[in-house]
Formats: sequence, C-alpha cells, structure tokens
Amino acid sequence: MPGLRSYLSILLTVCFASVFGQSSYNDSLQRYVDRYVKDHEVVQGADKKYFHFFPINEDYRVTAHFERAKGNKWFAMETSGLQKKTYRVFGTISFRMHDTLVTANIYQSQNLMADPKYKDYLALMFTDKTTGEETYEAGRYLDFEIGDIKNNQLVIDFNKAYNPYCAYVKGKYNCPIPPRENYLPVSIEAGERNFGKKTE
Repeated sequence: MPGLRSYLSILLTVCFASVFGQSSYNDSLQRYVDRYVKDHEVVQGADKKYFHFFPINEDYRVTAHFERAKGNKWFAMETSGLQKKTYRVFGTISFRMHDTLVTANIYQSQNLMADPKYKDYLALMFTDKTTGEETYEAGRYLDFEIGDIKNNQLVIDFNKAYNPYCAYVKGKYNCPIPPRENYLPVSIEAGERNFGKKTE
C-alpha cells in the first residue's frame, strides 16, 4: 500500500521534526540560563546555587502584537530606592496567554538612550499572579532592542524573564518597579523564580 507507506513516512517526519524542534529549543534555552548564571554580575561564587528557575516551557514563548506609542512623555518611574528613573512608554504589546488577552507597556529609558551601547534598549517590566509567591515580590524584567520589533510583532519569551539586582542585594540598587498597568492577570510560570534557599 504505497499510499499508506507515504502517509506514515510523512507522519514520522513531522513527528521527528516536532520532537527535534522542541529538544533544540529546550537545549538553547538551557544554554541561555546556564550562561545567565555563570556571567551574573551580582551573584558570585557559591551563592550561584541559590538561583531557581521554572522548567523551560515553550508555551510561554508568544508572538505579541506591537503598537508604537505616540507622543508619550517621559515620566519618573518608582524604584526600590530613593532615586526615581526616567522612562517613557515606547509601545504597547498584546497577546493571549491561558485564553486571556494580556496587554502591557514596553518602556524606554532616557538615561540608556545616551549610551551608544544601549540606545536601542527596551524593557518589559511586569508582575503577574506568581509575584510575591513563587517569583520576586517586586516583579521581573525582559530586555529587547528596537530591531526585535518586526512587522508590528514582538516575540516575548518569558523563559528568559529575570530578577532585578534588588532581588539579591537589599538597599543597594534603584530597580524600577513595574507600573500597575504592567500587571499581567495570569500566572507566568516561566523564567527566574525567587532567589535563595528553597523551603520544602
């Protein structure tokens, strides 16, 4: 039955590609996490064993619609310290997560724009239903560059969500606190978890 053999051959090829693709993605993200821990600028030495992450899950990699903000003014964003930082809304993203429509702002730092190395830097600072429980109480961050936005779309991979420096050292850094409009009404069980010893 040539037709059946052809069908089975195609099915096996698709299944292999799917499994290989998932494995390749997981391996790539694991290398990313390993490098993040190895090169971390604040947590050093034996303390690196206190990093914790959710299991890598490609379901938390989404393609969001991006809409550029118009005429948004600079504002002073609250931080974990006494010194506020100046940001503006660069644009808004929207996507579906767990059957919920989620929207959030992408921010641009005024200070970083003056640095040629970071002039195209953008940030998604957010809180979600895991905040204060499984993840850092002041929220987590994701970094992008303007060039990552293509055809009004931006790929958001929450497996790369990380904690600000304030999660490791209290009172030393002025870490931006995600504004209220960047509360995501879903559980983002991906990326970095609370730092420190786990209590079972």
